[in-house]
Amino acid sequence: MKNLGVWIGILLLIFAGIIFFQSLSLEYYGQYGAGPGLLPIWLSGILALVSIIYIINSLREENVNLFDILPKGKVLFKLIKIVGSIFLFILISPYTGFVIASIIVLLILLTPEYKWYSAFGISAVITFVLFFGFKTVLNIPLPVNMLGW
Repeated sequence: MKNLGVWIGILLLIFAGIIFFQSLSLEYYGQYGAGPGLLPIWLSGILALVSIIYIINSLREENVNLFDILPKGKVLFKLIKIVGSIFLFILISPYTGFVIASIIVLLILLTPEYKWYSAFGISAVITFVLFFGFKTVLNIPLPVNMLGW
């Protein structure tokens, strides 16, 4: 079976089943009205119904192969660069801190589109705005280096 739509529908149906059975452990109706289990039960039921309809439609329609929809060429390279820079950020941020790791990752992503000094300026401004917003305004702890940033 090479129809990608059927496999995606099956995965969604399995996901809906897992959420449905997990939400059965929550209270459906509480003391003051709807309980925490009401929404996940109904949403997972609707998702299961929609995924069954999607599987049926995928079986009726023509087959879609996985390799036909994957990116190729320059788009694939950009996608790999984005995913790689996310992993790089995860690896280096505990050691270098949020500020340096963010500047490095944004430089990697922006350098092909801008000149290096423009990319560095944009990276620095974005990083310091995010650092100030999360650290000071929202009081969310971020990884810091020995200098505290």
